[in-house]
Amino acid sequence: MTSLPRSADMSDEPIPLHDHAIESVRVIRDAMERAGSFTAVPGAGMIAIGLTALVAAAVAASTETGPSWLTTWIVEGCIASAIATVTIVRKARRLALPLRSGPARKFALAFLPSLFAGAALTFTLASHGLGALLPGTWLLLYGTAVTAAGALSVRIVPVMGVMFMGLGVAALILSPGQGNALMAAGFGGLHVAFGVAIARNYGG
Repeated sequence: MTSLPRSADMSDEPIPLHDHAIESVRVIRDAMERAGSFTAVPGAGMIAIGLTALVAAAVAASTETGPSWLTTWIVEGCIASAIATVTIVRKARRLALPLRSGPARKFALAFLPSLFAGAALTFTLASHGLGALLPGTWLLLYGTAVTAAGALSVRIVPVMGVMFMGLGVAALILSPGQGNALMAAGFGGLHVAFGVAIARNYGG
């Protein structure tokens, strides 16, 4: 007796149930990660901050006195803070992300303490004539802030933070004359490079 030919549907092996379960778990996990992440980190804002930092580095390199160098970078810090605030608010509104949400508050709590520590150390080091340590201190603490807060954001952000920390360690080890160049590489170059990546891949 000849057997009847099997249809194409009958010949296909059914997808195992556990594969469906794994895929469902992956989808749920990704949704939970997005819901618990602060995704309003502005790529365009980071690019703008990087460009102003490159200008500040050029101006600071031309100054002859410690106070002028410090003033230049403090002004740049204020400008960068204003740019970050405005662009975060704009992106959050565009993406309908409430800035009073849990992820936003956690991001701020992870980011701000290191910045306050940097402000306190700036006053202390400058008043004791240790301004040569400021580039390394700023880069290291900013990198710490970005790495900590980046754990609550998109994956590329903590990578940038680690690179800032590496530049900070280098600035503390190398001669003081390299500090301004490393500041330009970090606050200028890294912000521009990662800002472009975030703008392209994470909604601006």
